[in-house]
Amino acid sequence: MIASWVFGLVWKRVSDEDGTPQPLSDDYSTREVLLAATIQGAVFGLIKTAVDRYGMKGVRRFLDAPARRAEV
Repeated sequence: MIASWVFGLVWKRVSDEDGTPQPLSDDYSTREVLLAATIQGAVFGLIKTAVDRYGMKGVRRFLDAPARRAEV
């Protein structure tokens, strides 16, 4: 949900359009659709990683467990 909202904001700045291109839409070029998909994937990956990372840190802090690191 957050990723969709952020993607919408980013796309609006990149393209100066309110709507995002749909994969099967004839209103956009293939280049625009592929660029939108790339940006959407990057935004989703970034937000998912941030949520997972900070969630893990919150659980560790809650459980008061020290971070375990693999010895090399």
